[in-house]
Amino acid sequence: MSQYNLLKKVAQFDENLFLKLFNGNSPVWLKNVALGFSKSGDGGLYVLLAVGFGWLGNELELQRLSITLLLGFLIERPIYFLAKKRFARVRPCDCLVQGAYIIPSDKFSLPSGHSAGAFLVAVILTQYFPELMWVWLTWASGVAASRVVLGVHFPADVVLGAVMGSVCGATAIIAVGYL
Repeated sequence: MSQYNLLKKVAQFDENLFLKLFNGNSPVWLKNVALGFSKSGDGGLYVLLAVGFGWLGNELELQRLSITLLLGFLIERPIYFLAKKRFARVRPCDCLVQGAYIIPSDKFSLPSGHSAGAFLVAVILTQYFPELMWVWLTWASGVAASRVVLGVHFPADVVLGAVMGSVCGATAIIAVGYL
């Protein structure tokens, strides 16, 4: 099977999975839960975490957490912007369905920035607060899933965003460990 045919089959699978997961007539409760998760991944929370841990944290470990978060985003954001431009994948709400529940901030879908940011934060918070790992990963998964439920990302967009964010978070943890 050629590389082109394989990519075409993966894209078809991804589109079919999206159509099974996105429902323009989702129940109000599901829409509201998805909107809440999506909003929590808009970026404002990340700034509050980094600044809060850095300024309010008296312990050196909380200041290291703040530095790790900032470094993680310094690594992740350029990769995210380059990938968005390189892949230039049209969002499902612009090519496959009508009626997404939100208006996306840009026109391309791959990778999901919300998923990348949420998993970056979840991986880093897990390093510093491992006893709450299930909370961080559940929240990050909710942010990622919300983007499909709301109609603005294909499933592969959020999976690749989650992988990208996780790797960037782990890279920041390793880098700060050497400081």
